[in-house]
Amino acid sequence: MNLIDGKRITLGVCYYPEHWPESEWEGDLKRMLASGIETVRVAEFAWSLIETEEGVFNYDFFDRFLSLAESVGMKVIFCTPTATPPAWLTEKYPEVLNTTAEGVPFRHGFRRHYNYNSPKYRELTERIVEKSAAHYAGHPAVVGWQIDNELNCEIAEFYSESDAAAFRTFLKKKYGTLEELNKAWGTIFWNQTYTDWQEVDVPRPTPTNRVNPHRKLDFYRFISDSACSYAKLQSDILCKYKKPGDFITTNGLFGNLDSHRMTEESLDFIMYDSYPNFSYCHGLYFREDPTKDRNWSKHLSEVRSISKNFGIMEQQSGANGSMEMMAPVPKPGQITLWTMQSVAHGADFVSYFRWRTVTKGTEMYWHGILDYSGRDNRRLAEVGQIHEKLEKLACVAGTEYRARVAVLRDYDNIWNDQADVWQRNLDEASIWGLFQACQHTHTPYDYVYLDHCGEGDLSRYDVVFYPHGVILTEEREEILKHYVGQGGTLVFGCRTAVKDIHGICVTDRLPGLVRDLAGADIPEYTAVSPEDGSVKAVWDGTELRTTLFNDQITARGDAEVLASYSEGYYKGAGALVHNRYGHGETYYYGSVFTADVAQIFLEKLGAAEPFGEVVELPAEVELAVRSEGGDARGGFLFLLNFSREPQAIFLKREMENMYTGGMEAGEYTLAGYETRVYKYIAIE
Repeated sequence: MNLIDGKRITLGVCYYPEHWPESEWEGDLKRMLASGIETVRVAEFAWSLIETEEGVFNYDFFDRFLSLAESVGMKVIFCTPTATPPAWLTEKYPEVLNTTAEGVPFRHGFRRHYNYNSPKYRELTERIVEKSAAHYAGHPAVVGWQIDNELNCEIAEFYSESDAAAFRTFLKKKYGTLEELNKAWGTIFWNQTYTDWQEVDVPRPTPTNRVNPHRKLDFYRFISDSACSYAKLQSDILCKYKKPGDFITTNGLFGNLDSHRMTEESLDFIMYDSYPNFSYCHGLYFREDPTKDRNWSKHLSEVRSISKNFGIMEQQSGANGSMEMMAPVPKPGQITLWTMQSVAHGADFVSYFRWRTVTKGTEMYWHGILDYSGRDNRRLAEVGQIHEKLEKLACVAGTEYRARVAVLRDYDNIWNDQADVWQRNLDEASIWGLFQACQHTHTPYDYVYLDHCGEGDLSRYDVVFYPHGVILTEEREEILKHYVGQGGTLVFGCRTAVKDIHGICVTDRLPGLVRDLAGADIPEYTAVSPEDGSVKAVWDGTELRTTLFNDQITARGDAEVLASYSEGYYKGAGALVHNRYGHGETYYYGSVFTADVAQIFLEKLGAAEPFGEVVELPAEVELAVRSEGGDARGGFLFLLNFSREPQAIFLKREMENMYTGGMEAGEYTLAGYETRVYKYIAIE
């Protein structure tokens, strides 16, 4: 059975029968079902319950649980338990442990302390997955499988001896010869040239810990390759045993991992773990963040770039908390708000973390729907109300998030950011600025990964931003040319096409591969120092405040300078160049997209407020739209009030309130944290 089947939006919960007396299982499952929860996830940390000691398997525990689940009508997502290898394993085979860069092993007592490349761990993984799948996959209660848990969470760098050996194998396959490796890594600098493959290692500590940036870039690619390989090892086994229609997934988006590739190779769809109250957490103190839980919409847009319709494996339902951090309990209405936030962005299944708050261990302050006593509470009642709302939204299932604006990303540039502080600062500023501007102008947008799209994949977007694609290849340049040539509008930011695929700076005139497409030439550039503050440029009467970095641009060919810097030693140099290419156009902006600047671009390019003729909203309310295949003729408007204060909305035409079934138009008030979903039909 596929939970993401386009027929309904359903609820689940994470449950740990090993944490509770068996006498309470049936009562828990029946209370879940009464609240509208139809699916539970189990077993992701239960290796030693199945393989009690090496080579000794006992299936009784989960046999009893699955039998009970089947009898009461509860569906089960079963997990491979590889995120927490048992003590007998790590004690007998210490080579399976990940280490610090200095080579100190991470020991038993937490989770994710293993490495993907240990031959012994891969052997033992194959065995536990094979045994679990062979025994449990045919059970009628099991409807799907989760691989591991949160791959690359907690730590996303690997330095064991197994990783060092695997890294060399990865590089041999990639480069073939040491000559090519030395060329790609620029090892002539500081006499880093390698003469034997055994000299090549994972990045180890150096004076000041500065490591060759090209080596680090390949190291991050290697980590991703290792994680993808590990997921595929498990997926291939599960595919042999799962019932027709049952799914394979895993959860989370974490660093140094090409989640698009992993999903393409090993999963039916991806699941995400959504904890909006993380925005409150800063050690044992709360931090002020004006967007707070709203910024989780940015993360959900990343998930949607992988799977148009996806699931939430862990949706926050209680207070985040551990021995090092704390956050508030969700206020009345916030669990609904966060659930609808996920659904608005494409989630057709939402599973809450967790049913009951565990009374022991590292997560005893990480609260679920119920507190320690298991008694009924306000949060459980709200989950029941959410179920009632989702039953009325069955027709939304299978529809897609609708956006006419896209922001391009790619893994090479994301990994490059970790070794390039110039680039990291710019990317962080522009990704955040574009998100804020789109949110506050009610402009739905998508992330599109340029390394996972084809020539026609951008055609659905009117405006595409590529903020700072410092690494660019000819293949990706062709995708951009095709999009613009067919009539698209492409907006570049500073430091575009500065490096090749190895992270080596190009000697071409900037902006490198896109200088013809952008109609731009950049003879000089500079970081903007704090003493300079922001540098003003004026675009058709509108002031742009450039900051952090300024490319000084001249126009090439028929391109034209639209705005010039009006301050500093480069006063008069171009800040914004416009070019026509084929049936489309490009804009090259020589700085970063702060929220103010991004909003100016959205407005001037006619992309802001695409649903302004339908609804008028204050900045505090997020607008998301789902429709059938992105159909412009109508869809479902999700209105999400992230403010604790009431907010006025104005419906400019009559629409159906999906919660009540009534028709509404005119002015209404959304209470604090309230959500509404409207069905509308566009006027031809």
